[in-house]
Amino acid sequence: ETRPRMSEFSVKSTIISRYAFTTVSCTMVNSGSEAREAVFEMQIPAPAFISNFTMVIGNKTYYGEVTGKEKKHSSDDKARHRKPLNSTEGRENGYETFRASVFIPRKMQAKFLLHYEELLQRRLGKYEYTVSIRPQQLVGRLRVEVNILEKSGIVSLEVPPLRNSKHKGNGKVEGDVSPPPSTVIGHTKTLAKVTFNPSVVEQTRIARNGILGDFIIRYDVNRELSVGDVQILNGYFVHYFAPTDLPPLPKNVVFVLDSSASMVGTKLKQTKEALFTILQDLRPEDHFNIIGFSNRIKVWQQDRLVPVTPNNIRDAKKYIHNMSPTGGTNINGALQTGAKLLNDYIAQNDIDARSVSLIIFLTDGRPTVGETQSLKILSNTKDAIRDKFCLFTIGIGNDVDHKLLERMALENCGMTRHFQEDEDAASHLKGFYDEIGTPLLSDIRVDYPEDNVEQVTQNFFPNYFNGSEIIIAGKLINHTSDSLHVEVTASNSKKYILLKKDVAIDLPSRNDIRGIPGLEDGKGDTNYIERAWSYLTIKELLNSRLKSDDSQEKDYLMEKAKSMALTYNFVTPFTVLKMREAGLHPEPAPEEFISPSTDGIGEKLQSLQGHKAPPGIQRQQDKQRIKISKTSADGDPHFVIDFPSSKFSVCFNIDGEPGDILRLVSDHKESGVTVNGQLIGAPAPPNGHKKHRTYFSTITILNNKPERSYLEITPKRIILDDGERLLLSCGRSAVVRSSSLEVSISANSNITVTIRDTISFVILIHRYKKPAPYQRNHLGFYISNSKGLSSDSHGLLGQFLNHEVKLLQESLNTSYQQVGQNQTEALKLNPTNTLKVKGRLVPVVWKQRRIYNGQQEVECWFAKNNADKLIDGSYKDYLASHPFDTGTSFGTRNSL
Repeated sequence: ETRPRMSEFSVKSTIISRYAFTTVSCTMVNSGSEAREAVFEMQIPAPAFISNFTMVIGNKTYYGEVTGKEKKHSSDDKARHRKPLNSTEGRENGYETFRASVFIPRKMQAKFLLHYEELLQRRLGKYEYTVSIRPQQLVGRLRVEVNILEKSGIVSLEVPPLRNSKHKGNGKVEGDVSPPPSTVIGHTKTLAKVTFNPSVVEQTRIARNGILGDFIIRYDVNRELSVGDVQILNGYFVHYFAPTDLPPLPKNVVFVLDSSASMVGTKLKQTKEALFTILQDLRPEDHFNIIGFSNRIKVWQQDRLVPVTPNNIRDAKKYIHNMSPTGGTNINGALQTGAKLLNDYIAQNDIDARSVSLIIFLTDGRPTVGETQSLKILSNTKDAIRDKFCLFTIGIGNDVDHKLLERMALENCGMTRHFQEDEDAASHLKGFYDEIGTPLLSDIRVDYPEDNVEQVTQNFFPNYFNGSEIIIAGKLINHTSDSLHVEVTASNSKKYILLKKDVAIDLPSRNDIRGIPGLEDGKGDTNYIERAWSYLTIKELLNSRLKSDDSQEKDYLMEKAKSMALTYNFVTPFTVLKMREAGLHPEPAPEEFISPSTDGIGEKLQSLQGHKAPPGIQRQQDKQRIKISKTSADGDPHFVIDFPSSKFSVCFNIDGEPGDILRLVSDHKESGVTVNGQLIGAPAPPNGHKKHRTYFSTITILNNKPERSYLEITPKRIILDDGERLLLSCGRSAVVRSSSLEVSISANSNITVTIRDTISFVILIHRYKKPAPYQRNHLGFYISNSKGLSSDSHGLLGQFLNHEVKLLQESLNTSYQQVGQNQTEALKLNPTNTLKVKGRLVPVVWKQRRIYNGQQEVECWFAKNNADKLIDGSYKDYLASHPFDTGTSFGTRNSL
């Protein structure tokens, strides 16, 4: 009765390609006989930028104007940021409270409209969008509506129970995973709509004080192993890269844990509990150590990192269990000790070069012992780490130096998190470790042609962790180009990966998203990809300024960030909202204010994940690259052997059975290489002489020198296993290199496999959009370089690589004469001739054959009857028992 009543609280959000526009609308009514103060408070995610704020008080409208901040801005009736009034349960304590207070005249109402924007971050394999619903009183009309549009497809959409802090009555039953009452979820492949519309009675059951909690939506999108999802709109692009199905890299990790007196009680108990679980999750190939610090620094295992074994994990748990809180906080000394330990270990040991090294540092306070100056601690830490590894920092409670921990992590390629001291701290700590506990790639670089793009955000990343996502954005400058070339490289000493793709720039009809249900009110005048670019750019400028020690550079970065924030109307640390009176107006129509959350819907969305690269120079180069040798097995299957010195080719057919596995190349004992091809069956064409057709459905390439590896290739995918399993799509151009092997994929065209630079095979991919009954998707196998194969190599193709075949002519007296090269043309007129192969005489006829996807015609001498007498033994001698059979002579069976 002493404060205005909230009659309406609504949130409307539109998320387009991970970029979220949110509008909060709140109406307060003063039914009293005198003016009363109304306070509008809204907790917004800390990473978000406010983009607009409007107040309508009685018949007056006030709008927020973003201006540059010159000095600290404070006024009772103007919008401002301040620390949260209550602790929140965001995983980073990650909210700021927006607050505006006004006096409402008697018998009148006030309406508040707040707009903010954010780019959703992927953590633990999900994007999380959160809305704080804390009106602090029961509301007659309370509604949340979230529309999600993801052109690559929405998967794993979930709405968990409301999340609250320690307040009682948060409506969450232990183990309950159902959405909040009144939640309605509907979605198609690419569009989702989620509404939350609780009645006053339902609100009462959740919380009588109106603090309902956080309404959360989690989801992920479809993605394939490729350069990722590149989206382009009106001269701007954003690139999302989040590969999956990669083997984890080994870790060298040092845990540096605060055990000072202030950690007594819940904080140390929670830390120990989290570490017990984390230690259990370390992998057998990891190495680790633990440092506890207060005013003294105690290292668990002196001068080394230990491997993960049951005994070491048990002893580490004992060490952590026995930690007791005492003394001050020597942050500088602890980090110096941890950095020296890790640096010495890397320098003095033959560590796995693919491994990722990191320090995880946890504290609840500020430096009180040893070096206590923040700038000196930062300098010392950077000098000690020397870009050799990354530092991840965690702060617990309200006494930590947030800026110190944040800058320490930023300067040393890490991340920081802050948690409240509450009953869930252990699970938050474990959650943060899970984010960084599975590194999949290191040294990731994303490149675009310099003459095509400008103002590209960060494009080099030291590590990529499972469940996260790399995001790059930029401007296009070559507006005449119809495609954008993208290359992603990730390297370490054992394996180098290159993914490349030409992304089409303009496909308007395919990506026009107007008229999508639930998104009808978009005005189409905002480019959300441009706003995502500006959002990322401003964030990077803020981080660069935070890391800088140069005052001139800091001023330059501040001015640049301020200028961009003013252009895009973002409230940042260097800009502020000033309220201006718009004059006398009746209350505006709601859509006039709500529409910014759906601006951009009328624009054309460019989402190119899964689109085939258009033909261009690169594709032509790839085709030229494979025309090296005619020696091949392709089609049904038709075999061709080229004999360059004799200037002719020999060909034959093999009529196998579906499921047969043919030895194509067998050189396991010498070069270590074996190639097997598995047949798939199809009906014979009508009016043909065959009972069925057979094609190669799988090609397996095995290599055991210098180390064992294999490739299993089908028309859709490739499995590369050289101790670690890597899955690649045939529909994506990519290059993968290891110590002795290179695999180069030209999307939907061919795969080139190079072994030790002396052996090369090309596999052609034959895929049919609308196959006839007698057609099957299949592979063709071509030998382009056989220098590295030994003279003893065998197999249906391998046996001919180091042997010459002679063509003979039958004279009138039935004696055989060797034919000279200049007589070969004349012999083509003779329907039947004879080849001499290893002393055997083989009757042959002249034929023409098409190879290279039918693009080239080959003239050859054809040996009938399943290559009888041409090949050593008979067809059945070339059958392998399984795809990995490396038998090298008839009657023997080996396996890789």
